[in-house]
Amino acid sequence: MKKQSEKAAALKYMRGKDSAPRLVAKGRGKVAEKIIEIAKAHGIPVKEDKDLVELLSVLDLYREIPPDLYKAVAEILAFVYSLKNRKPGLQQG
Repeated sequence: MKKQSEKAAALKYMRGKDSAPRLVAKGRGKVAEKIIEIAKAHGIPVKEDKDLVELLSVLDLYREIPPDLYKAVAEILAFVYSLKNRKPGLQQG
């Protein structure tokens, strides 16, 4: 049985500027690895959520996420903000 390629997606949200997070990167395999590598190199938290990545992978890049994904993405943002409150040096925005 062939192993399924890893997938990744990246969201960007600027509080006060954006009305909803935007999908800024998505990919699988080597592209997914690069997305994760870049995030880690820049101190951007990475959260594994295979179900959400599946949903995000069908969206168009640079578009705001649709309202039906708000709750799932809000949980990811809460995770990120909790990490930022624990780790000095991670900047918001």
